Amino acid sequence: MYETKQHKSAKLALFGATLIWGGSFLIVKNSMEVMQPHALLAFRFTIGSLLLCAIFHKRLKELSKEYFIKGGALGIFLFLAYSMQTIGITDTTPGKNAFLTAIYVVIVPFLFWAIDKKKPDTYNVLAAFVSIIGIGFVSLNGDFSIRMGDALTLVGGVLYAVHIVAVAKFAKDKDVILLTIIQFAVAAILSWIVTLLFEDVPKPEMWGMESIIGLLYLAVFATAVALLLQNIGQKYTNPAPAAIILSLESVFGVVFSVIFMYEQLSARLFIGFCLIFFAVIISETKLNFLKPNKEMVMAPEDIN
Repeated sequence: MYETKQHKSAKLALFGATLIWGGSFLIVKNSMEVMQPHALLAFRFTIGSLLLCAIFHKRLKELSKEYFIKGGALGIFLFLAYSMQTIGITDTTPGKNAFLTAIYVVIVPFLFWAIDKKKPDTYNVLAAFVSIIGIGFVSLNGDFSIRMGDALTLVGGVLYAVHIVAVAKFAKDKDVILLTIIQFAVAAILSWIVTLLFEDVPKPEMWGMESIIGLLYLAVFATAVALLLQNIGQKYTNPAPAAIILSLESVFGVVFSVIFMYEQLSARLFIGFCLIFFAVIISETKLNFLKPNKEMVMAPEDIN
């Protein structure tokens, strides 16, 4: 059997999201010179939610209590994940931030084990082991200590895994656009609360054209467009293949980081990046590409 047009479009949407996010790591890093982490998130999610409300305002009348509950939960997970990742990038490089975040791909199957009682297979366990070794190469210093930025990024990766699983559960039979609007609004509110309590809102004189363009890219493309593409793509794609596609953001992230001279690839970092990416491949492909005699006709449930 072949993939339906809907499934192919969903995977294309996920790929588009990863490409946008891959370029966002550099912009987030640069933005930290102008504003603090949660102030950046507050602007991102506020602009993103207002933009989607303006475009899809006719759908807002369909909002119900269930949308607020499910969208609110997604918004909390989204805020926590972005918070850890954004704070983390202040103490690490864009490339390392991208690859360490990708740990969510390996964690997703284990979270589904807890929820759906479907035990991870041998490939998932192997992927987890390889990933841990890769993380050690990427994040551990010579004295086996770990930078705070790398540690927070890893926590963010775990929270992204929670968000992916939650989206897969909550998006069924729901309008993903409405869910996206609610989760953006909740993430924006939480970000503003943290900003007003613990951070400083950037003053007008601190804003330059480069900062404004960067913020608009993050708010419009990396937030509204990319997360909407993710939610749409995940609705029609099983979590495992969705995770492998989404993990490509780490590849784009380190490529852009190297191109723009944020990253100098040492042998240790290169080995770590390769191990983490290989772990992702093991977890999501089961190394089927090494099995030439694999049956070409798959069951319907495998086609996603």
